[in-house]
Amino acid sequence: MAKFLSEQELRNGVRHIEASPSDSGTLDLIVRRPDVGAREEITEGTLDLKFGLVGDNWLARGNGQTADGRANPDMQLNLMNSRAIALIAQEKESWKLAGDQLFVDFNLSYTNIPPGSRLKIGAAVIEITAELHLGCKKFIERFGRDAALFVNSKTGRSLNMRGVNAKVIKAGVIRVGSSVSHEDA
Repeated sequence: MAKFLSEQELRNGVRHIEASPSDSGTLDLIVRRPDVGAREEITEGTLDLKFGLVGDNWLARGNGQTADGRANPDMQLNLMNSRAIALIAQEKESWKLAGDQLFVDFNLSYTNIPPGSRLKIGAAVIEITAELHLGCKKFIERFGRDAALFVNSKTGRSLNMRGVNAKVIKAGVIRVGSSVSHEDA
């Protein structure tokens, strides 16, 4: 993995991230997490109402922050902006270390897709949820402290540079290269 970038080096890439398409973008990478710590890049996947990304361990893994330890349905999927992770990770083979399942060249800012917004990806439809997705301890270990400060900054949060949480509303097949757009577009 390349060296960690400084917060200033990361800030220099904000304009490129802000230029992400707001109406119609693309799905650049799908990462399935079959087990804790495992990452599997796939070119095609199925989004399912119950399981999220089929073959991902989201449901089985659960969530230590819910009262019953079960998976949070509002955190079924994690999406991250491809331009943001490309800047932070510097090498595409390191994107999967972020832990997200879907990497999209699409404007994930709060103003473009506030909670409740629906996105069509391939044959599936997902809904953006209000659950925050922030840089954590694992993110710091993998990309550096400055990267976490960057994505959690005022600008980083307004652009949702760390990504967004979502849930599946309509099941369907997605493929790398699939169009990402507002459902009503």
